[in-house]
Amino acid sequence: MSAVRELYRANLALLTDLYELTMGAGYEAAGVADREAVFAMSFRDLPFGGGYAVAAGLDDALEILVHMRFEKTDIEYLRGLPGAAGRPIFRPGFLDRLESFEFTCDVDAIPEGTVVFPNEPLIRVRGPLLQAQLVESLLLTVIGFQTLVATKAARVVEAAGGGPILEFGLRRAQGPDGALSAARAAYIGGVAATSNVLAGRLFGIPVRGTHAHSWIQVFDDEQRAFDAYADAQPDNVTLLVDTYETLSGVSHAIATGLRLAASGGSLAAIRLDSGDLAYLSIEARRMLDEAGLTETKIVASNDLDEHTIASLRAQGARIDIWGVGTRLDTCFDQPALGAVYKLTAFCDPSGGWRYPVKLSEHSAKISIPGVLGVRRFVDGAGRFRADMIYDEDMPSPADNGVIVDPADALHMRAIEADWRPEELVIPVLRHGKRVAPAPDLDLVRTRARAQLDSLHPAIRRLLNPHAYPVGLERRLHDRRLRQVLERRLLQSST
Repeated sequence: MSAVRELYRANLALLTDLYELTMGAGYEAAGVADREAVFAMSFRDLPFGGGYAVAAGLDDALEILVHMRFEKTDIEYLRGLPGAAGRPIFRPGFLDRLESFEFTCDVDAIPEGTVVFPNEPLIRVRGPLLQAQLVESLLLTVIGFQTLVATKAARVVEAAGGGPILEFGLRRAQGPDGALSAARAAYIGGVAATSNVLAGRLFGIPVRGTHAHSWIQVFDDEQRAFDAYADAQPDNVTLLVDTYETLSGVSHAIATGLRLAASGGSLAAIRLDSGDLAYLSIEARRMLDEAGLTETKIVASNDLDEHTIASLRAQGARIDIWGVGTRLDTCFDQPALGAVYKLTAFCDPSGGWRYPVKLSEHSAKISIPGVLGVRRFVDGAGRFRADMIYDEDMPSPADNGVIVDPADALHMRAIEADWRPEELVIPVLRHGKRVAPAPDLDLVRTRARAQLDSLHPAIRRLLNPHAYPVGLERRLHDRRLRQVLERRLLQSST
């Protein structure tokens, strides 16, 4: 059984906003519920002021879609929802339809662990309008949150320069699901382990932990507490040294470490959780080395994020392992990705396709019409050079062509002839069924690392990163511009 199904009820069909159901009922009443439609989920701006994002959450979302059904209790709940006049919101015919609901759409998506950029379709749903509409909020919450956390984790890992990151955010996360989803996504983004034992069991993530200050407080003095912990956990001795006075705590930990060494054991690490982490880690390293405990690691925690870690490393901190919790699991400085799910193509009564466009006073919010795919171009050294968003229903151009910035039509880039194209949006569901087994999470994590390594370092830097080129294939741009102008003219004449 999958982690999603083990954690929750057999299906999550009601994990939706009410307006999706009321629109669904309206589609039913208007006779368009079974018309074929295409929706695409994307985001408009890169999170955390960074240069990339890491896609995550797809497998959890697919697992929910595959098993999506409305149970009898769901139908009875919906039947009892009253409108403003006290009459039921939903007609019996619509509820009868939901009773036999089965998700049969085709779904294409960018695999988890892939680096992604604004306007690119992370997931594309094609099928009956009613079905494709009902899954909007589900996809936004599952994929949006995990993509955000995976991206934050990748930035933290980048800042640590290879030092292991431990995810410590369970106690500060937004509830059990937030904690579990964050642990999974953070592992994709590159963290080495989690403190969350349930996440470890469900997802196969390594688990790590130390002890709390309360352990020390139970005993009369710190030295007795450390020795007792070493006796209880001889193969897992990491000691928290800041309950009273940090450097005195280091001295007591050293005494316990020497006691362990005399019996063939070892002090794995000490943990700093408060104070001037740069100064304290330098002093602790000196004290440990002078005592001969050169192999003992120093773990640091206390509201760390990528910026604090980068600053501590710049100050010469002697920290080997970083415990990151609150600011990772809650994505403290940007708690939402801002993803959107837009209708991009719709089948008209004659069976032909039309490509609706949503307008806005803000150019960034103007949608991109079409059956959207993404083609990534890679140079001979394996480095990512540019991404093209294109319409899969348009014939392929004779050459690689030109991409046009969707926010600035004067900003174009030619795709060089020797760059190799890779298709990013690939089939994941056909007629509501998986086309391949769920990927191993470690393989997803490995993919993310390889993807990040294929970006230029200037794109990965934390502050003022270089912008990676992403644009619309020129004919798609031209069609979008034409539709925008036609719609603007129509609006101005009415």
